[in-house]
Amino acid sequence: MPFPVKIDEDLPRRVAECLVQCGCDVATVVEQGWGGLKDPELWRRLQKEQRFLVTADKGFGDVRRFPPGTHAGILVLRPSRESVVAFEQLIKEVVEQHEIIGLKGWVTVASPGRIRIRKRR
Repeated sequence: MPFPVKIDEDLPRRVAECLVQCGCDVATVVEQGWGGLKDPELWRRLQKEQRFLVTADKGFGDVRRFPPGTHAGILVLRPSRESVVAFEQLIKEVVEQHEIIGLKGWVTVASPGRIRIRKRR
């Protein structure tokens, strides 16, 4: 069964396409008509779906608000500068180093040359 992933509205379509190529079951916030939802409502819906979130919203990297092991997982992409190409390069860097399913349940923050994985203590 493909790993269920949700792509936040702040990321370009190419991020979703890259994860589809990796065999993930990808849904996007935009395609589901969830654009503009406040983070608490988006999070509530994600919890119902049990999907791994890929976002550029650094607020989702807060392990106090989103403790590792209490959700399907979060990947925050933090490129040096925000562009379609930069996000695409960064997601490719992540999938070259880690299987996305291997990040399940953790809070992961990826920046160029550095991937930090926060696991439950």
